[in-house]
Amino acid sequence: QVQLVESGGGLVQAGGSLRLSCAASGGPFSNYAVGWFRQAPGKERESVAAVSWSVGRTYYADSVKGRFTISRDNAKNTVYLQMNNLKPDDTAVYYCAAAFGSYSDTSYLTGGTYRYWGQGTQVTVSS
Repeated sequence: QVQLVESGGGLVQAGGSLRLSCAASGGPFSNYAVGWFRQAPGKERESVAAVSWSVGRTYYADSVKGRFTISRDNAKNTVYLQMNNLKPDDTAVYYCAAAFGSYSDTSYLTGGTYRYWGQGTQVTVSS
């Protein structure tokens, strides 16, 4: 059973940066694909970014390409989401999620792929 804990959220002005962390415990995290998702008030959950376990291939939603970077440090059992040039539309609760093994490219940004979810961290971007 993998447990995930997100941290690093907060309040930032538009154009600023934040780095979110997703710390895992309960298993060899290196064998898990990890995704970041977000949900804004009144909106459906949407994918943000994901990273595979094997070669560390990365995937991004179009809305964050060029601004967000996902990375992983398997030695620390942690996945990061560096968010630059933040916009008010990025305001949401951000969740990390993990799934054992490898998947098709289209599956990494699909919430149903992931079995384990963190509790979320709030990101608020002011204009």
